[in-house]
Amino acid sequence: MANLKVAWPFLLLTGLSMSVGWGVRGQFGHEYGAALAGALGAMAVALLSGREDWRRRVAYFAMFGAIGWSFGGSMSYMKVVAFAHSPDPATVLYGFANLFVIGFLWAAPGGAGTALPAYLSREDLTECFIPMSAVFASWLARDMLVDAFREPLRGMGFAQGLGITLPILSVLIVTAVRRKVDLGSSLVLHLGLGWWAGFLVLVRLFGLHMSPPREDGWAGCVGLVAGLLLFCRRRRLAGVALTALATGSLGGVGFALGQAFKVINISTGLRTNWHSVMEQTQGLFHGIALAIAMGLIVRRAPRVNDQPPVRRWTDAYAVVFVLWVLTYLNFRRSPENWLRYVKSMPAQMYGIWGVADFLPSRGFLGWFDLAFLALGAALVWLLVLHLKRGLPLLPASWMGRGQLLYLAFLWTTTFINFADVLPRFEPTRLVTEWVITVNAAICTVLLVTGAFSQPEREVDGATEQACGPWIRRTVAAGLAGGILVSLVGYSVKRALFGDAPVPYSATQIRFGPNNTNDKR
Repeated sequence: MANLKVAWPFLLLTGLSMSVGWGVRGQFGHEYGAALAGALGAMAVALLSGREDWRRRVAYFAMFGAIGWSFGGSMSYMKVVAFAHSPDPATVLYGFANLFVIGFLWAAPGGAGTALPAYLSREDLTECFIPMSAVFASWLARDMLVDAFREPLRGMGFAQGLGITLPILSVLIVTAVRRKVDLGSSLVLHLGLGWWAGFLVLVRLFGLHMSPPREDGWAGCVGLVAGLLLFCRRRRLAGVALTALATGSLGGVGFALGQAFKVINISTGLRTNWHSVMEQTQGLFHGIALAIAMGLIVRRAPRVNDQPPVRRWTDAYAVVFVLWVLTYLNFRRSPENWLRYVKSMPAQMYGIWGVADFLPSRGFLGWFDLAFLALGAALVWLLVLHLKRGLPLLPASWMGRGQLLYLAFLWTTTFINFADVLPRFEPTRLVTEWVITVNAAICTVLLVTGAFSQPEREVDGATEQACGPWIRRTVAAGLAGGILVSLVGYSVKRALFGDAPVPYSATQIRFGPNNTNDKR
């Protein structure tokens, strides 16, 4: 029977870590922003799990957790939030129900990504890096293609579909060259083909639209989650499927509850950035969901072995991905924001753009990109030296190394968030940047002190069949939780505001002759 006892530092650190990341995600948005929260939450899980084999893989947890949590960033959800503020009762219920759906679709791949390093052998885990690198290269090619052919593609909604199709093609090329379909390639194909199946069936065939005229990325994510579960079934990864479903169910409930909490806060009449408070609350609930779900498998997952350490370069790859790639992909947006507030800052200096984003129209490299390349080169050089002879500055224990990686990423994330908004700082930012900074300080203390209270856990190594009953219970509980939280959110809004719209929100109506389905 699963050990459901989860220590409070484990629960709180994971929750606050994702709360910090989710609050920062609100500044940068989309897939890259969500990856920040995923990396922090996954590292917290690994470090306070009480499992030395997980701590050895903390960089892998961070990387795969970041990727898993990033997928949900492709979904549009702001209009659904507005539905929950609507004066129309049916629209309010619809809004809260779909917030649960979005939260589930966001958290389920996040839970799976976090769980993969807990189940995969060293061979399978490190072999994933080749197809993943092909996917990353295809996304860079997508950005370049969209930039180069911007005018012909304008208004076609082409970029999102291309971002799914190119990875599929790139992995097919990799499998043709290598003459085998490894676990990583299989995963990418299941996710990509599942995304297209979900989108084509739900949107094109049945004409379902969650928040018209917004894009229907949610439908693709339905297919992506279905493809993920099919992959787990075929690869006999029942523990990963259980984690995905548990994180998704609890995360969906938390996502809708975050919106209900926002409505309650607005009813106080106090004026501040309640939307950011909602986001940080949703992040907290997502983190708690992840901690509980990983707690289900912390003794179930078999002990993983990294000896012999095949493909040692992937250790450095994962660290560079977390510390450099994720930071660059988010922070590169800040100079464009600064231009609107810092009058002395020009868009170009000496004929070179401040940020070029590796785009042809901007000369590929700008001052910001060049500075980050220098930082990345230094990081890679130090990691290469470490792999060859070991760096004295790194702790000897895996716990110490993991804590160093977590703290470096936590405070880098906190810094880039503060630097992004500093030119436009105002009193309402106290519930965003100030709270995020305080929570980061709490996370720092929890990480260090919590490590002392986590004894080494015994591993039961439960079989795949043993996960079956838990998967069925999780599905049933998730459905019940979705219905319950939808009714709770509806009741909160109706009790506080009745038929009036929630203040400070554009009126959106999904149904009836007065619907706003043609308004973004």
